[in-house]
Amino acid sequence: MNRIRTATGTAAAAVLVLLALLAAASPPATLMGTEIRRLPTAERVLALTFNAAWNETGLDTVLAVLRDRDAPATFFPTGEFADRHPRAVRAIAAAGHGLGNHSYSHPDFSTLDADRARAEVHRADTAIRRASGAEPLPFFRFPYSATTPEGIATVNRLGYADLEFTADTNGYLGPTHGMTADRAVERALAALTPGAVLQLHVGASEEDGPDTCLDAEALPRILDGARARGYRVIDLRTLLDR
Repeated sequence: MNRIRTATGTAAAAVLVLLALLAAASPPATLMGTEIRRLPTAERVLALTFNAAWNETGLDTVLAVLRDRDAPATFFPTGEFADRHPRAVRAIAAAGHGLGNHSYSHPDFSTLDADRARAEVHRADTAIRRASGAEPLPFFRFPYSATTPEGIATVNRLGYADLEFTADTNGYLGPTHGMTADRAVERALAALTPGAVLQLHVGASEEDGPDTCLDAEALPRILDGARARGYRVIDLRTLLDR
């Protein structure tokens, strides 16, 4: 019985610590209560985001392209990714990019009760902090973009705004499912609109092999094409200054 009480007390203390940490970087109230799929602006700006759940394939290329073109991005790793690939998460933080939360094990949140949802968010936060040595951003992205009013309310109570996306390149589908880098570029540029949030991925599926990351291949042309159309890439952290 004492062991059970101790475990329960430890879990409760961990949640309190998480809430205290998030309180210092909580997003403005205007970002809460809804899913964010486009930034509230009429300017020709674009936000780049990368999900990371599989492996590190393409990450070094992505970081090099972002550095060479002086473009910020926000990465949404899962906690499992952070535990398996701490070097990758440290490299993202060291390059100056933001880190959001994409859950620990990438479940469909529409099927989870509130306790399981909170546990997924908390465990991911712990793993990302441990791997990166940095303060994660108070942005959460639902796996599969499976948002619900209840799920959004749960992550809001934990101090996170729900940051989804305007469009996905679908590069993650890979050649096995008929995708190409050319098509990923076309999808990205076709989705340009003031305040667009573009979702890309790092990593490669087992089907496509260890060396295929279409979004890494497409990124230079996406950036060049967006800028040729008068768009500039902005950092999602600017949302926290409002």
